[in-house]
Amino acid sequence: MSVWNPENVTDVAESIGIASLNRDVVEHLARDVEYRMSQVLNEALKFMRHGKRTTLTTQDVSQALRLLDVEPLYGYESTRPLRFGEASIGPGQPLFYVEDEEVDFEKLINAPLPKVPREMSYTAHWLAVEGVQPSIPQNPLTDPRSAELAAKGSSANSTLAAVSGNDNIAVKPLVKHILSKELQLYFERICGAILDESNEEYRSAAFASLRTDTGLHQLIPYFIQFVADKVTHNLKSIFVLTQTMQLLAALLDNQSLFLAPYVPGIVPSILTCLIGKHLGNPALDGATTHFALRDYSASLLSKTARQYGPSSSTLKPRIARSCLKHFLDSHKPFGTHYGAVLGLTMIAGAQGVRTLILPNLKAYDLHLQEGLKDDGGKREQAEFVVQAILRALQTLQEDAVMGTSSSNGHPAGDALRERLVGAVGEVVGGRVFESGREGLIGAVLERDPVV
Repeated sequence: MSVWNPENVTDVAESIGIASLNRDVVEHLARDVEYRMSQVLNEALKFMRHGKRTTLTTQDVSQALRLLDVEPLYGYESTRPLRFGEASIGPGQPLFYVEDEEVDFEKLINAPLPKVPREMSYTAHWLAVEGVQPSIPQNPLTDPRSAELAAKGSSANSTLAAVSGNDNIAVKPLVKHILSKELQLYFERICGAILDESNEEYRSAAFASLRTDTGLHQLIPYFIQFVADKVTHNLKSIFVLTQTMQLLAALLDNQSLFLAPYVPGIVPSILTCLIGKHLGNPALDGATTHFALRDYSASLLSKTARQYGPSSSTLKPRIARSCLKHFLDSHKPFGTHYGAVLGLTMIAGAQGVRTLILPNLKAYDLHLQEGLKDDGGKREQAEFVVQAILRALQTLQEDAVMGTSSSNGHPAGDALRERLVGAVGEVVGGRVFESGREGLIGAVLERDPVV
């Protein structure tokens, strides 16, 4: 039993001069027509779905007919849905027809002319610079956080679009970064190896591969994101933080990788391990274990600044500004102050110590005295900060300009001690005086002239 009415087949046969058809032939033709129509509609629905639409159009049917090698229909090429009217030619015999829109010629003649289309032109823009897409209207957004904050709709980036002469820009959808299965497996194995506490040889092999492998360019952003996630969520684990810093060090040692575009993503993770407020678990790792991590992070930060500081004029000033801010904050723990002193010493060198650390030691002395008087864990941590400051002052003596400095011309004994205490405070001044190193004393007192 066919869903298609066999009487329609009989009507078509009579319209072309076939007076009578066998009943079996009529039913067979009706079933065949039903199958052919179902086939055309299924193909047309595929075109509709691939076009991301929910309304079937005549173009979809025409494309389906062309795909099935059938001559398409003519006269129904319209992007708007067709409106069908119904007329009755007899009892139970409705006739459907397409309603034609009536056009008033007077209104059509008096209607304003459309805008003159722009002349064809070509505009060049940067798709990517060193693997990083510039933030211009012609490029899609690559950062999910930027995509959430970006303006939506036709008014998005209207100012930039107007300036560049592209008022209506169709932004292409984002293209996903696809990694090969080999790189995905490599990434998973490396990440698992460096976090394996039980297998030192496995970790060493992973770091050796990162230092020498030349085909890691596609994995760089994934490794940096991995480090950022582990540092953010494992501040209480000294082991995880240390391994992530060693991963960054291995990437920096790889001569075949160009990491300049990724430095803004590397520095925050290193700074967190350098001047983080609370690193590690004192109950499990000890109260002073995190100082070794801060030492390693300081050396890694110095290496990053040396390699990529010349290509970024704001890298060292931003790092120094962040370290100085944490050093001057008395509410931060001594671990943060220790890391800040190390960072300033590594990044700014002797000139930075002379201009940023030395002038603030007098005000910092009171905080140091309170820590050294504490009978708990603060005393030991304050001692680490004192040693870091003394090492920073040592760079002044080693500086080429100050290499010949000495305490000649300065008073001796209690008068010299008083001058040192007046210059850098009771704690640091006393330690410098007790060291008896003339070059160090001369370097500290250079900015404190005799009255």
